[in-house]
Amino acid sequence: MRFDAKQLREMSKSVRAHALDAIRHAGSGHVGIVLGAADIITAIYANFLRVGVDKFVLSAGHGSALLYSVLSLAGYDVGDLESFRKIGGLPGHPEFGIDGVFATTGPLGQGVGNAVGLALAEKIKGGDGVVYCLCGDGDLSEGVAAEAIAFAGRYDLDNLVLIWDDNGVTIDGAALVDVDMPGRMAAAGWNVKYVDGNNFADLNRALRGVTGRGAPTFVDAKTIIGRDSRLAGMSAAHGLDLSDPEMMVLVAKNISYDGDFLWATIADEKHEKYSPKFSKIKTNKIPVPDLGDVTSTRELSGAYLESLRASGADLIGASADLGHSTNVKTKSSVDIVAPDFRGNYINFGVREHAMGAIMNGMLAGGVRVYGSTFLVFSDYMRPAVRLAAMSGLPAIYVFTHDSIAVGADGPTHQPIEQLPSLRLIPNLNVYRPCNGAEVAHAWKSAIADVHHPSAIVLSRQKFNQIETPSNADLSRGAYIIHSATAHRVRVTIIATGTEVPLAVDVAKKLGDAVQVVSMPSVADFRRQDKKYKDKILAGFVVAIEAAASAPWFEFADAVVGIDSFGVSGDGRDVYAHFGFDTDAITRDILKKVK
Repeated sequence: MRFDAKQLREMSKSVRAHALDAIRHAGSGHVGIVLGAADIITAIYANFLRVGVDKFVLSAGHGSALLYSVLSLAGYDVGDLESFRKIGGLPGHPEFGIDGVFATTGPLGQGVGNAVGLALAEKIKGGDGVVYCLCGDGDLSEGVAAEAIAFAGRYDLDNLVLIWDDNGVTIDGAALVDVDMPGRMAAAGWNVKYVDGNNFADLNRALRGVTGRGAPTFVDAKTIIGRDSRLAGMSAAHGLDLSDPEMMVLVAKNISYDGDFLWATIADEKHEKYSPKFSKIKTNKIPVPDLGDVTSTRELSGAYLESLRASGADLIGASADLGHSTNVKTKSSVDIVAPDFRGNYINFGVREHAMGAIMNGMLAGGVRVYGSTFLVFSDYMRPAVRLAAMSGLPAIYVFTHDSIAVGADGPTHQPIEQLPSLRLIPNLNVYRPCNGAEVAHAWKSAIADVHHPSAIVLSRQKFNQIETPSNADLSRGAYIIHSATAHRVRVTIIATGTEVPLAVDVAKKLGDAVQVVSMPSVADFRRQDKKYKDKILAGFVVAIEAAASAPWFEFADAVVGIDSFGVSGDGRDVYAHFGFDTDAITRDILKKVK
């Protein structure tokens, strides 16, 4: 061991003192975990974590002051701890991009999934890095953690160490984790160890030689929340709202000049600030997919991916048990399996949420990945999608079966609000293409953007393909796909995806003063100047999309949408039942523009 128990005790006191002082200056924070788990994080950073090789994730993100404190002491450039929880300073929960922070955590369970992804990325890249993750009772109560734990056990991720801050307490009282949490972990294929989380000899024994044993390691570390405070071991210790004099006493009690000096010996070891590096994927020679006049966009996407694979693109594919339905598992897909981890495709099983969280970890670890499921199930992974957007991780989501035209599967499988709700997530690129050119543009744009995630929304059903004009600029988000022949445009119809051919049919019935605009990316169009917007949205504007109608009133005077759940039936009949009918829409527009 690099440091003995006596030295570690002084180093842990320093971690507590600096974290408590940050909380005191902020006037808020979580003191309980700082007092209870400082010994665990000290042992990891002082004796086990290899800077530039290994990674640490604080899944219990409310303990951010603890993480910032140890990072600052260990020489990471996190800034002034007194800026904690203040505008422009260190955020109240860890955020990816801060020096030494490998995952945006706080929403419980996400960090566990991120850690699994980081460990998987390391295996795929052939590295020997170890991923340590500190989680709490709340993390292990979340479904996403259970999904990720099961996945890690199946993939034998023996470079992953999950330490449970087992203090038995959550905000509302006793922690409601499984009756036998270690038993569940063993059943999921993990090696299980038990330690006193405040005993350095125990911690050193548990963390020594845990890797390379064919399975991930789970360490049950018993601790006392709010240790050494008047509320030690009580649920009130989670937030531990203490007066300034009380906080000053705790800070003074933990100040250790010896501890600061020992940390300085680690801080002297220089390191480069980490940021994931992705291989450049060339798409300029990938052809626009053409599968005939009547096809689905999921098939067009699959054809594009097949060409991309054939080009040798360094891109991992994945799906939550639906790879053949979403057309992301192509002929050249090779499943990644333990122990060699070669290949280019992952079957996550029916684990949408874990897929999203694990993808975030893989991306943070420098592995480019896309994942797929049905659009209606994007709700299951939405928290992970949101964190990808917040973290600037270039995840690519392929969401198929995008409308009521799913048909006989019924309203449970017919998305209504999912598409507009994805468009509401800041920094998320959302594309709903209508043909091969737009599918290719969506993929190329998603691959080129290494700072934002992208969602490509695709149809299950086949439909008529309307050709994109050769002079159209798809980067603007919207363009005229069917031009009016009259001198003055009287009506503009906006449509996306499968509704574009319907809009063109309506335009033809309405006459030569009507144009149709395809808008595969609402966000890209929103960024255009007024001159372009006015040209595109001339006259009376009608939006047609098989989704919730309200957001379209940003651009349109009238909307043909759906503001109820779907029904079971043949897809074409369901489409017509909700008013997506050429004659009905034509009559309605004529009434409005007279």
